[in-house]
Amino acid sequence: MNHNRNGRTGRKHRIPASAAIAVWAVAMLVSIPSCGGKKQDTAAAVNESDSLPDMRTLGVTTLVSDSGMIRYKIIADEWLVYSQRNPPFWAFEKGVYLEKFDTLFHVDASIKADTAYYYEPKKLWELRGNVHIQSQRGDKFDTQLMFWDQNKEKIYSDKFIRIEQTDKVLTGYGFESNQEMTEYQIYNNTGIFTVEDTAPADTTAQGR
Repeated sequence: MNHNRNGRTGRKHRIPASAAIAVWAVAMLVSIPSCGGKKQDTAAAVNESDSLPDMRTLGVTTLVSDSGMIRYKIIADEWLVYSQRNPPFWAFEKGVYLEKFDTLFHVDASIKADTAYYYEPKKLWELRGNVHIQSQRGDKFDTQLMFWDQNKEKIYSDKFIRIEQTDKVLTGYGFESNQEMTEYQIYNNTGIFTVEDTAPADTTAQGR
């Protein structure tokens, strides 16, 4: 994939997730003895490149594969890669749209967020601000913070969440689901409502 630090419009790409970021070696600063024989304390140098992305791509539409299979698609206005940070990560600070595919290349979930960070070594997504997820069966999930751990194959949050099903709405604080968004549970739930009504009807909530 051709990357452009100057922000030219991106093309469609297909990249393996495991090779998306190269981790750079970081030099260590050491104390240097002064002329008087005493060690002179030196502060770590501030390197402007540490705060700058190694890659910046605009207008991104990217298919990402894992173990030779297409696993999801990323659409974003801007994609930043920080490979010198610890840990290295991708940043989508102008919003992101994701589609997650099953083994038959069917979309089993779509995800939107105002901001997203992907920590490639951990295969962990951090989604922030107006996070909206829609599962294949039509359930809708809305929260302000969501994590997607690909290694553990689960999606979770400790913030307020609203889940809209066909006939009812579930709300609560704290949530955990499988990656397919077919088995999920709300913790510290605040109620179950019918789609037409806003009055609480129960105090327990669990995904079907």
